[in-house]
Amino acid sequence: MKFSKLGSTDLDVSRICLGTMTWGQQNSETEGHQQLDYAVSAGINFIDTAEMYPVPPRSETYGQTETIIGNWLHQRRNRQQLIIATKVCAWSERVAHIRDGDIRLDKKNINAAVDASLRRLQTDYIDLYQPHWPDRDTNCFGRLNYFHAPDKDRAAIAETLAALDELVQAGKVRYIGISNETPWGLAEYLRIAREQSLSRIVSIQNPYNLLNRTFEIGLAEFAHREHIGLLAYSPAAMATLSGKYLNNQQPPGARLTLFPDFLRYKSPLASAAIEQYVALARESDLDPLQMALAYVNSRPFLTSYIIGATRIEQLKSNIASIEVELPKAVIKGIEKIHTRYPNPCP
Repeated sequence: MKFSKLGSTDLDVSRICLGTMTWGQQNSETEGHQQLDYAVSAGINFIDTAEMYPVPPRSETYGQTETIIGNWLHQRRNRQQLIIATKVCAWSERVAHIRDGDIRLDKKNINAAVDASLRRLQTDYIDLYQPHWPDRDTNCFGRLNYFHAPDKDRAAIAETLAALDELVQAGKVRYIGISNETPWGLAEYLRIAREQSLSRIVSIQNPYNLLNRTFEIGLAEFAHREHIGLLAYSPAAMATLSGKYLNNQQPPGARLTLFPDFLRYKSPLASAAIEQYVALARESDLDPLQMALAYVNSRPFLTSYIIGATRIEQLKSNIASIEVELPKAVIKGIEKIHTRYPNPCP
């Protein structure tokens, strides 16, 4: 395994982070524990979860992923060797079942969320705590065509950061990050931390993959200049970059077969790009999914890429991507395809 510093902290996190959002829905607790055991045996020390998991979020399954992880931590007694990251929800109709729908990134909600996460995880501290998405009306989760609607804003970033800082001072959280944020949001977190002497964010968890390289446009420079490393989620674009969904295939039990409403990586333009990436990988004697993951791993602004799997065989293959070094000719081929199909799935 390879490791990176988490921002400007002294924490060494594995270059691969284990994602967990299927546990409690597609995966049982036993399967989640098997994945954790294998990941740790492969050198992974970084685990990502969220209060709303599993996905898709439902009131019946709310918090189950953290509970599964907490039970494993209790059984294995290895909490000190791991870096646990989790997230607190902002408002969205899809999570209206959480805290009776009165959700915002204010002190009351953040305190309630972190205490519940600590109980489910069976730990007395969280290594990295992040707002899951902005608490304002802005572009994230593939939304385009920004319309300025400040009347829809909820908790201000200053209010959110002050509440997060209190958690750090209380020892419940070691470090804070952000997720699904924009360049303006990142700049605002940094400005307020500097001006008000509050805890500084150390990471940003945003999507990054061969179908969505928008992080490069406004956020990559921040990552370098401010030491805010990218925790890349969906590095395989929900496994579409494996090619298994091409030609309208619907593999039994696969995520996009079970949940066809996940449309972010489904479009004619995306399929055309995927076909070319898959062909390039096969021409180069590479596994298409491993090629996609290895490309993400090669980016200099990356801290860690978050992988997920429903089957242990998938997990093993995804973790093996850490050993794949892409030849210059393959990188050149990827860039040529990207020029033809730039960011078909932002």
